[in-house]
Amino acid sequence: YGFINTCLKSLVVEKYGEETWEKLRLQAGVQDSFLTFEVYKDEITMQLVDKACKILGVPADMVLREFGEYFFEFCKRSGYDHMLRTLGGNLYEFIENLDALHSYLALSYQAILFFFVFPQEMNAPSFRVEKNEDGSMHLHYYSDRRGLCHIVPGIIGAAALDFFNIEISMEIVNQTEEEERTGKKEHIVFLVTQNPVFSYKERNEVSSSSQYLADSEKQVENQLNKEDLEKAKNTFRERGSSVCPVKKSHWKTIRGIITLGKGKLLRGFDPVYPKSLWIDTKTFCNGLPFHMVFDKELRVKQAGVSIQKIVPGLQTMGICLDHYFSIVHPEVPFTISSIQKFINSQFVFQTRREMMPESWKQRPMLELRGQMIWMESLQCMLYLCSPLLRTLHELEERQMHIADIAPHDVTRDLILLNQQRLAEMELSNQLERKKEELRILSKHLEEEKKKTEALLYAMLPQHVANQLKEGKRVEAGEFKECTILFSDVVTFTNICAQCEPIQIVLMLNSMYLRFDRLTTVHDVYKVETIGDAYMVVGGVPVPVPTHAERVANFALGMIIAAKGVQNPVSGNPIQIRVGIHTGPVLAGVVGEKMPRYCLFGDTVNIASRMESHGVPSKIHLSSSAYQCLKYKNFEMTERGEIEVKGKGKMHTYFLVRNKTATENEIMGRP
Repeated sequence: YGFINTCLKSLVVEKYGEETWEKLRLQAGVQDSFLTFEVYKDEITMQLVDKACKILGVPADMVLREFGEYFFEFCKRSGYDHMLRTLGGNLYEFIENLDALHSYLALSYQAILFFFVFPQEMNAPSFRVEKNEDGSMHLHYYSDRRGLCHIVPGIIGAAALDFFNIEISMEIVNQTEEEERTGKKEHIVFLVTQNPVFSYKERNEVSSSSQYLADSEKQVENQLNKEDLEKAKNTFRERGSSVCPVKKSHWKTIRGIITLGKGKLLRGFDPVYPKSLWIDTKTFCNGLPFHMVFDKELRVKQAGVSIQKIVPGLQTMGICLDHYFSIVHPEVPFTISSIQKFINSQFVFQTRREMMPESWKQRPMLELRGQMIWMESLQCMLYLCSPLLRTLHELEERQMHIADIAPHDVTRDLILLNQQRLAEMELSNQLERKKEELRILSKHLEEEKKKTEALLYAMLPQHVANQLKEGKRVEAGEFKECTILFSDVVTFTNICAQCEPIQIVLMLNSMYLRFDRLTTVHDVYKVETIGDAYMVVGGVPVPVPTHAERVANFALGMIIAAKGVQNPVSGNPIQIRVGIHTGPVLAGVVGEKMPRYCLFGDTVNIASRMESHGVPSKIHLSSSAYQCLKYKNFEMTERGEIEVKGKGKMHTYFLVRNKTATENEIMGRP
């Protein structure tokens, strides 16, 4: 289920970060999130574990153990804390009832999936625990999923420490193919040993009061009747042995059976049984309508009235039980020895279709769930059970009624309450799906927002664009010194006259893509393009002292880049003219529809004149631009005085090269 994968994601994100999870899921090829009640393939979880081992560089058993510890905490945080705490009063009882918990969860999840999605069995692992004379335990773990056994020490260890304040060690003592149960399952046997965990405060209290306890021990022993004391101690030992007990001193045993503050002996409970059973057979079969008694040969000796009604064959006493039922859980052969071995597990029986009356064969088969009790004196097994029904719909499908279930059987209430629970679960499931949809939409929205911002920042400076987005007015700014560049294509008018429009568009696009990349390399701002004219500025909108060097290097890159663009008429590389001027400007946003960040001032005009009065494949500099570059490792040649339209005579120069930068550095190549 998605709950498992969600837990694994939470572990990785919490301990190793969001980036590690993103890397892990991409390598595993899985989605980013999982729905709690959605059924996912086991391969997804196995892939995540495998990739986690490789990315984190740790063995699989360590990853699985850490996952087991985290899974326990994750279950507690997810609302299963009280359910887990009430499984047993000690570790032995806790493990012994894990199968019952899995049975409940399987019932809940399957009901939800059956009602809303499709029927799907919850294929949970199974546990069987045996107590040893030395106080240790053998834990038998059965699972269809191979290679995940190392999760078990993590989960059981975390539960033992949290619920019972004991540290345990678990080691694998046997690992085989399952033989005791039907189907091929992995069967792992763990040896579980434990030690008590004392806090620092508890250790101090024990050591400081040792003398007091020694004195009190003698006094209490004298006050207690020896016979009562021995009886109480035996009872205490019997009860304590179910916890995979730790060795206790004589005084600790006494102290444990004294009620603090009262000083009264807690006597062991001895049940009282009548000399004969005060209930007749008819009342017993009516009062427990779902029960069966069978012997070692599986011959039915007794059956409740409701189960006889559903399986008429049971009215013939002495028939073989395995002819009418199969064992669904645990997956064991239908023999008395197998049932005795797993007697602490909940047993689920299912009716056999071929043994049902012809008119009933179209109905879904009935499942019974209950416990087995071995009656040594009669050498018979008692199966106390209830119908395994999840909803009123399932009750109707089997043509049963609430009246068929005994009034004392809580199955009646569970079926009715489950209807409300299913409605709540449906709402929860829908909310979870909507939440996931919103998360995906939010992610897509964020991606689209980034694309929009990238497009906006390509048209306007970022700080200007942000002010416009916030609805603020962008004030015009004065820049005391910046460097402006203009360029155009030589004989562009002639080229346009002799080519198809699409050829012109392709030529300009090829050229501008190269130029745009260079603006990023040299960190200059592209102001605009008009036809074949390309305008950039250095030192605007962010003032920098190296504005002239940046624009000069950009211009050198333009000359090199233009050689890679083909003239559609001649087939030769195109030629461009470049003009550069340095001076003050006023900059601001003009217009509301398609607003543009424009530069104003005489500096713009002079830079344009430098371009128009330039020479093909040359970079034409004004005297102010020359002065800025004079001592910056650039090679420049003097052009002399020229007549500039609207400006009269001007002394100009040509930029030849950067003395210290290579062509690859100018072009931003590696």
